[in-house]
Parts: sequence; C-alpha cells; structure tokens
Amino acid sequence: MPRISQPATIADAPEASHPLLEAVVKQLGSAPNLFRLVAVSPQALEGYLALSGALGKGALPAATRERIALAVAEINGCDYCLSAHAYLGKNLARLDDAEIAANRSGASNDPQADAAVRFAARVAATRGQISDAEFSAVKLAGYSDAQIIEIVQHVALNIWTNMFNNVFQTEVDFPLLAARQAA
Repeated sequence: MPRISQPATIADAPEASHPLLEAVVKQLGSAPNLFRLVAVSPQALEGYLALSGALGKGALPAATRERIALAVAEINGCDYCLSAHAYLGKNLARLDDAEIAANRSGASNDPQADAAVRFAARVAATRGQISDAEFSAVKLAGYSDAQIIEIVQHVALNIWTNMFNNVFQTEVDFPLLAARQAA
C-alpha cells in the first residue's frame, strides 16, 4: 500500500495532471500506478514525462533503454521498476528471459548492448564515480559522446523512479519480480 494517497482514476488526480495522464493512457493503454502516484504533483509528472519523452527520441534503441532500466532497478532494489521493465522489455522490446536475467546482473547477451549496460550499471553502483577504464570501454564499444550522455541520463531517470517507488511503496501493477538485493 502506498505511503501517500494514490488517485484511483484520472478524474481523482489534480486537474492539471488530467491531460498528462490521458497522454500516458494513449501511449501505454492504461495509467500504471507509478504515473497516478506521481500525478499527485502535476509538476513532478510533467517533468518526468518530459525527460522520459525526450530520451525516447534519443539515439539509444528501446531495447537498450529497457536493459539499462532493468540493471538499475536491480541495483537499487526497486521491485516496481524491475517488474515494469521486465514486462516492457519482454512485450515491447522483445527481450527474452535470458536477456532479462543478464540485464538484471548488469550485462547483456548482445555484445554492443553489453557495453552500455555494464557502463550504466557501474554509473549507478558507483554514483558516477567510474574509472577511466570503464569510460574507455564504452567508448571503445562504439558509443558516441551523445549516446554516453544519454546512457547517464537514463541511469539518472531510472534512479529517480527507483527512489520514488521505494520511498512511496508504489503498489506493483505488473507481474511481480522481486529484486535480489539492493546494492
């Protein structure tokens, strides 16, 4: 049960959140609990959707974004995000169970994506205090400066949703996956 009152429907959310939640429904087919809980603050929802939308237009493929989200959720012990991104990874990005397991361990079975996921996991685990060798590895894998910036932004966005869900105890409305342990 969430620590704050979650709007049960779009109509129950603050009026300024209504068009934002309606846009989420249009994109996802529903307004998952995370979005309805964030909607308590229309400004927070607007900021979250703006950053997420901008990154969605970036240079990283959707599958890589989901891989990063899974790695970061596992590191931060966020059952909500782990469950949501496993579902999205499987159903939208077409990741198989072996790939999702690798992502949860901070890796990928795809050689190109592996460099991005490993880098993202290190950024999350070290709070950005990575080594020159770790930075060089993602560069040597062929990622551009812009793509590396996007990887770091995805880590930051996912850390925000992880912290949000962990603090407010958002009820998981996806098939449940429990994090192994928080780092």
